[in-house]
Amino acid sequence: MSFSIYMIRHGQTYFNKYRRMQGWCDSPLTEVGEQDAINAGKMLQHVHFDAAYASDMPRAMNTAKLILPNSGNDGLTVTPMPAFREAFYGYFEGDDTSQTWFEIGAPHQAPSLSEIIEKYGIHKAKDFAKEADPFHHAENNAEFWERVNGGLAELREKSHDGDKILLVSHGNTIYSIAAEIANLTSPARPQNGSVTKFTVTDDDIQLDYLGKKDHID
Repeated sequence: MSFSIYMIRHGQTYFNKYRRMQGWCDSPLTEVGEQDAINAGKMLQHVHFDAAYASDMPRAMNTAKLILPNSGNDGLTVTPMPAFREAFYGYFEGDDTSQTWFEIGAPHQAPSLSEIIEKYGIHKAKDFAKEADPFHHAENNAEFWERVNGGLAELREKSHDGDKILLVSHGNTIYSIAAEIANLTSPARPQNGSVTKFTVTDDDIQLDYLGKKDHID
């Protein structure tokens, strides 16, 4: 069996705009974010989706609900999948992004998320976040992957050969899956409203492309 997942990062939110940590906390889509979703839908107009899913966070669900009619797939219902939430940042939720990653990465001589990724990889960023969280509630890499792997297993169970799946998720979640598959070292993560495509088989996942905003196939 082989099927395709078109994984879209949700549209811009107010916390994105204000550069705040946004994992399991949420903020509404901005006007720009709503347009991100509409544009993503238009990019996907030639794709007939067999099913539509989204992280259960409102920013992802609302993005999916804007994508479907604008892609010509308005007959589908969006099914929430908590497995594809963003990483949980615990104590740091809602805090200033730059200051937070400085606190998390500075003890490891990598005082920004980009530097953590370049020096250690995205997976270590989660371990470092849990270490730095005074409550240790932030997800580490193992906890994150237990959740995401459960979601991937569920999609394999529900999908059929040749299916095309719409899945709205989050920047670091999409990047983490892509980095695991393709050994990415660049810290450039998917932009709001961009499309990342995976081909999934019974025992493998392939990254077709990461963070495209045009020429979707």
